[in-house]
Amino acid sequence: MVRTIFRYIAKGIASFVVLTVVLVVAFKWLPVPVTATMLMDPEGITKDWESLDNIDRDLVSAVIASEDSRFCEHAGFDTEAIEQAIARNMEGGRIRGGSTISQQTAKNVFLWQGGGYFRKGLEAWFTFWIELVWGKRRIMEVYLNVAETGIGTYGAEAGTQRYFGHSAARLSAD
Repeated sequence: MVRTIFRYIAKGIASFVVLTVVLVVAFKWLPVPVTATMLMDPEGITKDWESLDNIDRDLVSAVIASEDSRFCEHAGFDTEAIEQAIARNMEGGRIRGGSTISQQTAKNVFLWQGGGYFRKGLEAWFTFWIELVWGKRRIMEVYLNVAETGIGTYGAEAGTQRYFGHSAARLSAD
């Protein structure tokens, strides 16, 4: 009985690891078709996948400056930002996070919104894998294509079309 339970647990873990690697490797080259956040959005989905080559560099710089200033330096986790967030959160008030662009991408692509230690653990797992397999350029490309940019709107291209009436390739520093 114990061996049977152990065998099922081992098979479940092995299946999860294989599925993780298959999805991460596939999404290294394939556009992410849809995410859990998109599927659960009551406003529907407006999205357009766009290559990073067709997204203005000013947007990439703005995202790094506002979301994760050490994006190019860390391996998926900014320990300094995480420590600062923990210290701030212990003081009380509004909860603040220390997630990197890599962590947000892992959450947005493979997981669901919301907190909890279990989801954070899975986020760390996927962050490790996308950093290892995708690299920074692909992480940024995926992030800019799956991030929510407005009500029912996902990705840089759909967001710039909605709010500015033109392509993400034609953004300016302003």
